[in-house]
Amino acid sequence: MQAMDAEQNDQKATAHPSPPPPPPPPQTLSKNAQKRQLKQQRMEAKKAERRAAMKEHKKKEGERKRKEWEEMLASVDEEERLKLIESRKGLRKERMEKRSEEKEKKIQRLTDAKEHGQNIVVDLDFSDLMTPNEINSLAQQIMYCYAVNGRCASPCHLWLTGCNGEMGSQLQRLPGFDRWMIEKENRPYIEALQDEKHNLVYLTADSETILDELDPKKIYIVGGLVDRNRWKGITMKKAQEQGIQTAKLPIGNYLKMSSSQVLTVNQVIEILLKFLETRDWKTSFFQVIPQRKRGGADSEDCQGDVEGGEENEEEEDQLEIKKKRTESPSSD
Repeated sequence: MQAMDAEQNDQKATAHPSPPPPPPPPQTLSKNAQKRQLKQQRMEAKKAERRAAMKEHKKKEGERKRKEWEEMLASVDEEERLKLIESRKGLRKERMEKRSEEKEKKIQRLTDAKEHGQNIVVDLDFSDLMTPNEINSLAQQIMYCYAVNGRCASPCHLWLTGCNGEMGSQLQRLPGFDRWMIEKENRPYIEALQDEKHNLVYLTADSETILDELDPKKIYIVGGLVDRNRWKGITMKKAQEQGIQTAKLPIGNYLKMSSSQVLTVNQVIEILLKFLETRDWKTSFFQVIPQRKRGGADSEDCQGDVEGGEENEEEEDQLEIKKKRTESPSSD
């Protein structure tokens, strides 16, 4: 009898399953988080509009040049037309030969840098602290770093460590990334360079050691973290926990940064490259740091918050990167 009752209860339970538990209530964003989200959405909308406008401008410019060329050919006789066409072919061939020659020289410079150049690491172990848009922003900065380094007369030898997850996926989407002449490591630098731990120097604004000179034996690390304002002191803490050296750029000896802004990864790398070329910190700072980030010059008593990262002016920095990329040869 009890077995029959149990069977009937099982049948009722099957016929009338209990309702699923209610979904958890959505997490409420703080006011600051909501402001950041709205700002990011507005920024993305502006970027989309700007990309569409640039695409349309490029299309119209191409149509204009094509029309001018066709009109020029139509306005001359057959003999002159053939001369114009041959001249244009000659110019194209000359440009291709010059580009090929420049590429060969670049390959040789980067090959020499692998053996004798200053080693600089971009630490990409912070991707779990960034949004997809911030990771994409960092990938664009790294692409610019590679392009700038390739054009230097004495380039450094670049390392990317911690190329995992979404960060690794974004890097793979960059044009020609598989052909880049750099070191690409999925492992963190502390593992990939464990035999050189005594030579590792993390560049962080929180360090008490001022970087007066670049030591060719040292390996300098730049933190790859966008919107560092959310993570104050994170690189210094990491370096201390790992027991490696730290240093900060001597920017306070030469200029006053406006507010507590930080520099982007590409700006820090470019400053280091400029110093390798000039051995002059002041020249390096003034040629790389945008005017809008400088609050004054030749200040002895102010130390800007300078390390790899990005401040609230992300849009302006990204525009600057895109402008320089359009003015420079491809990074492939």
